[in-house]
Amino acid sequence: AAQVALKLKEMKRDMESMLLQNIVASAGASGTARQAAGLPAWLRTNIVLGAAGAAPTLSGTTAGYPNGALTPGTAVAITETRLNNVIQACWNEGATPSIIMVNANNKRVISQIFTGNSTRYKDAIDKRLTAAIDVYDSDFGEMSVVPNRFQRARDALVLQMDMWAVAFLTGRKMVSIPLARTGDSERRQILSEYTLVSRNEKASGGVFDLTVS
Repeated sequence: AAQVALKLKEMKRDMESMLLQNIVASAGASGTARQAAGLPAWLRTNIVLGAAGAAPTLSGTTAGYPNGALTPGTAVAITETRLNNVIQACWNEGATPSIIMVNANNKRVISQIFTGNSTRYKDAIDKRLTAAIDVYDSDFGEMSVVPNRFQRARDALVLQMDMWAVAFLTGRKMVSIPLARTGDSERRQILSEYTLVSRNEKASGGVFDLTVS
């Protein structure tokens, strides 16, 4: 039971990592597994790219699944202006994003240089200096700044979370199946089949091609 619990946690981490990669969808074929598109490959409207970067492509003219990944551009440092351009673009599309998700380095950059690189203090009686920005109060609403160790380091994702979901194939939602025993050894197979659902990609956006250190 302990090993099953550990492997379930490992699978959930693998799922999160995969769903945040710049990979395209594939319907699969004989001898080739089906593959879900990652979140960066869905974002086409509200994005800021480095030089020579290009948006993902869809299988159809105006609709479909991502069949061409985001083309990487020249890496540049994250700035407040670039991030605000994405937030504004989302707002103009009618969205209300609430989360800015970044890697560890860009979380530190946001805390260090955003809002004019000002120092933030708590009350003197607390003897505490606050150097982090965990909530960014933009012109278009408050947003949580969340570090994520599983996403691509070069992405800053601006997300309206209710416009994303994970859908599981019927009967394949984290199932643990007993296998044949070998002596006193019990074995189990844990599997899942799932995909990322984009309910409206215009509700979210991203600043891509960021420097990672």
